[in-house]
Amino acid sequence: MGMTITEKILAAHAGLDIVRPGQLIRAKVDIALANDITLPLAVGPFKEAGGSHVFDRERVVVVLDHFSPAKDIESATRLKESREFVREMGLAHFFDVGMMGVEHCLLPEQGLVVPGDLVIGADSHTCTYGALAAFSTGVGSTDFAAAMLTGECWFKVPETVRFELTGKLGPWVVGKDVILHIIGEIGVDGALYRAIEFFGEGLAHLAMADRFTISNMAIESGAKNGIFPFDEATRTFAAGRGKRPYTVYESDVDAVFAETRRVDLSSLEPLVALPFLPSNVKPVSEVKGMRVDQVVIGSCTNGWIEDLRVAASILRGRKVAGGVRLIVIPGTPSIMVQAISEGIVEDIIRAGGAVSTPTCGPCLGGHMGILARGERAVSTTNRNFVGRMGHPESEVVLSSPAVAAASAVAGCLADPREVA
Repeated sequence: MGMTITEKILAAHAGLDIVRPGQLIRAKVDIALANDITLPLAVGPFKEAGGSHVFDRERVVVVLDHFSPAKDIESATRLKESREFVREMGLAHFFDVGMMGVEHCLLPEQGLVVPGDLVIGADSHTCTYGALAAFSTGVGSTDFAAAMLTGECWFKVPETVRFELTGKLGPWVVGKDVILHIIGEIGVDGALYRAIEFFGEGLAHLAMADRFTISNMAIESGAKNGIFPFDEATRTFAAGRGKRPYTVYESDVDAVFAETRRVDLSSLEPLVALPFLPSNVKPVSEVKGMRVDQVVIGSCTNGWIEDLRVAASILRGRKVAGGVRLIVIPGTPSIMVQAISEGIVEDIIRAGGAVSTPTCGPCLGGHMGILARGERAVSTTNRNFVGRMGHPESEVVLSSPAVAAASAVAGCLADPREVA
């Protein structure tokens, strides 16, 4: 009986020939990641366990992206603690103001994650790197502390559900719509502690930005990880970026999957997730017209240059509606530079939008766009829980960059097929 991609990566990193779902293993990690929220929480347990140095200064990565640049004294203190620990440990890969990007955009861009890796991150959206055919998952700060010390982490091998993607996405439909469709179909616990593996001829029509978005939100269905097979798109992205040699793993023909589901990409239309769950999914055509106070385009989910290009194509030559605040946050400094060189930043500013330095910002209710009571945002971020972006009586509607940009122009939740 064969193994899935996820099982093969876990087996290889555990030094085992075979692993099976439900099995508890200890596996070596290639990259351990933390940010300015989770690193300070890990420093205490790390030092209490006797930590005086990390297992490998090249393999522990710290990105100060959640509250940086500091928004208040408390966040400045946490950032200072993070910087001091990084200096003490002599970490090779540290990203602060000026170099800092949203962590899950930054690590793939910088080649710090490569195909076949086993990556843990003290952040739930670490599953993003499944787009690179890597096993990546979020852990708590205590597990991260143990990994910094030992270079290992424990796992329960997940069973795998497979999604076959067929067809080709239509106009204004992107990866965000694919994952919203899946979450809407199976629910926020529909893949609880399962791996989600994507396959099928539809993959050939999904850009890497689409794949990063889809993998990023696998956690919103309860999944342990989301993973794509290695193909030409993966090879092209990794070429010239990867800091290390990589290994390609493929599912065996006789691998066992818990279930197989199918998605016809050509049947999808622009979707949104209404408050207060990512599974509360509706076609935007059915709910358009809802009042909008703020639009956010960016985050680890949709901060890629492809996302900004889509938004700019709608904003170009148009104006943001009165009473609407448009905030656009590129995922990394390199993406910002590229957006400037392509005229995207100018298009956004001329339309009446604001462009921020790369940061998680409003996604988690941090800064750069907190909502007041009664306000509603359309956002390309990944969660719309109660109070996620500010006041408990505010609302967040999740969408693609196309829907977000169209809504900014229309002044209400809008279908990009009608605005563009």
